[in-house]
Amino acid sequence: MVWWETQLFILSFAGYFCAGCLYLGNLICLKARLAYRATQVTAAAFLLTTAALVIRTIGSGHLPMANMYEFGMTFVWGTVLLYLYLEHRCQSRALGAFVLPVVFFLTALFAVFYQEGKPLMPALKSGWLTVHVLTAVIAYGALALSFALALMYRWRCRLETDKQAGALQEILPALETLERLANQAIVFAVPFLTLLILTGAVWAEYAWGSYWRWDPKETWSLITWCIYAVYLHGRTVLGWRGKQAMNWAIAGFLAVLFTFVGVNLLLPGLHSYAS
Repeated sequence: MVWWETQLFILSFAGYFCAGCLYLGNLICLKARLAYRATQVTAAAFLLTTAALVIRTIGSGHLPMANMYEFGMTFVWGTVLLYLYLEHRCQSRALGAFVLPVVFFLTALFAVFYQEGKPLMPALKSGWLTVHVLTAVIAYGALALSFALALMYRWRCRLETDKQAGALQEILPALETLERLANQAIVFAVPFLTLLILTGAVWAEYAWGSYWRWDPKETWSLITWCIYAVYLHGRTVLGWRGKQAMNWAIAGFLAVLFTFVGVNLLLPGLHSYAS
């Protein structure tokens, strides 16, 4: 089981790298065929990731949600699924040039924390685990897309400022489209981000006898939620648009990464079992 899971993970890792290169090649060479192949490779890598997660679930006897590696790969899986849906919906493969490098980076990051599948420890034996982690996968996956879209927005702004867009104008989504998609991803994610905190609080009361203990993970989850709340307030009430709004989208996802990875490494607490 472990051998098959490892091999499938390596193949999916290589697939995301190749897909990212093909998407970037499409922007450089302006060859639609490269983008088409990139989508095929992305879909194949997604299926490999799915198979690896299924094998891990069978081998460990529980859904892959118990530690940083397992959640990280489930997070990558959710991000790629949402991206493939977005690509199909928008009919724009240029987005992959920013999304797939992010996916590859996340896959490489979580691979560092690989652990063999083990039975759940007592604190994790709760139905709230599934609800809590699934809301995190949906929220973080959508926010990863908003991050990639915001990066693409900033890049296109630079191209237009330097008047270097040229033929790229034909395949790149308009600035308004990129901003709208990034905003939609955040609006979609925030309710799940809210549920993530609420279900975590209920689970904490079940496991530790207290809804909130200002554990570093809890605190940074709240900080991340506040960043996106400020973003939504700024767009709705203060009329934030363009670079200002996209900068908040970028900062928000950096907070997500710190909440999930940085806290586990630098600020261990009650959630240290997840590392």
